[in-house]
Amino acid sequence: METKKLKQIALDLKAKIESGLKKDGEEIQCLPTYISPNTTNINGQAVVLDLGGTNYRMARVDFENGQPVIHPENGWKRDLSEMKNDGYTQEDLFKAQADPIGEIKIDTQRGTPLGYCFSYPAKSLANGDAQLLLWTKGVNIEEMIGKPVGEPLRRYFNEKKQLRFTSIKVINDTVASLFAGLTKPGYDAYIGLIVGTGTNMAAFMRSDKIDKLDPLHKTGQYIPVNLESGNFHPPHLTIYDEMVDANSDKKGAQRFEKAISGMYLGEIFKSAFPQDEFEEKFDAQTLTTILSYPAIYKEEYVKMARWLYERSAQLVAASLAGLILVLLSHEPSIKRVLLTSEGSLFWSQNRKDKDYSEIVIEELHRLLHDFGHDSIRVELLHMENANLIGTAIAALS
Repeated sequence: METKKLKQIALDLKAKIESGLKKDGEEIQCLPTYISPNTTNINGQAVVLDLGGTNYRMARVDFENGQPVIHPENGWKRDLSEMKNDGYTQEDLFKAQADPIGEIKIDTQRGTPLGYCFSYPAKSLANGDAQLLLWTKGVNIEEMIGKPVGEPLRRYFNEKKQLRFTSIKVINDTVASLFAGLTKPGYDAYIGLIVGTGTNMAAFMRSDKIDKLDPLHKTGQYIPVNLESGNFHPPHLTIYDEMVDANSDKKGAQRFEKAISGMYLGEIFKSAFPQDEFEEKFDAQTLTTILSYPAIYKEEYVKMARWLYERSAQLVAASLAGLILVLLSHEPSIKRVLLTSEGSLFWSQNRKDKDYSEIVIEELHRLLHDFGHDSIRVELLHMENANLIGTAIAALS
């Protein structure tokens, strides 16, 4: 994609982030998370729940001198696709989430904080809980919509399992990645990024630069902001993008996600070859297979796969550039940025050419150079179990 277009995309996102910081209901929502994470001397034990789509994990995370330790014998996960069943209730969900608690070795005498990584649209509350806005991914437990998701679950655990969970903090997966980066001190700014089945970004921003905040929260301290950037509608999309959007469940929504994420790249590819037949499951992994073994595929397939893969990475770079421009407008002294990224697409490998993450970082630095910010260096962090670690930091904050 031409640098000129990528710069326009970055500037468009910058303007939309600034609108989202001013008032609610904008294209880029900029949802504040009312949890101030500990950045030094994080110590203690937390139990972490991670409901990512219909996959559910539970683990104990110990922090010793600021560094996390996840005990292999204290982790448990299961598929919760049953959440999609008609008639599935809050009681059913809470019971399924509580069932494995006996497998986790915890201190039942002193009491333990809970962290809950909840990857459905939710509004952060001032007490660290979150209010469910709507269900996605085929789930629809109506009685929970518009209500807090954390505190009722904590009470259920304590009453039904005779436990002593002292508090609960709720964050989404992007904010969890953002928090996980805090285990690497010394940076001027931190960004959390998801590029997998879907996409999103989060960053710390100065509270006095967020106009829509209640004056009580405008302390000048930094506050985590979940952008919900998958809903960004960038300029310079193609006819293929329009076709995929027209055939989607939610026409007009999540346009950036539909242009770059693993869930949709296969659909864009197939829309370019309407006369050809393809396997039903055609995702980013299929795309990288075509790139890695080009000799066994049609030349036009390889060219399209390469274009989609590179364009996706370039668009991610442009979105990061737009966010960094916002951060710089708040804090011009920023020089070192840590980007903690999660997602199968972001860390995918191309046997024949540059990997996705390489394209993103090279393009990002090129754009920052063109914007006159040569001195800024963005470093990548790939952390195993970033969700669990970041959520444990929230629980212990």
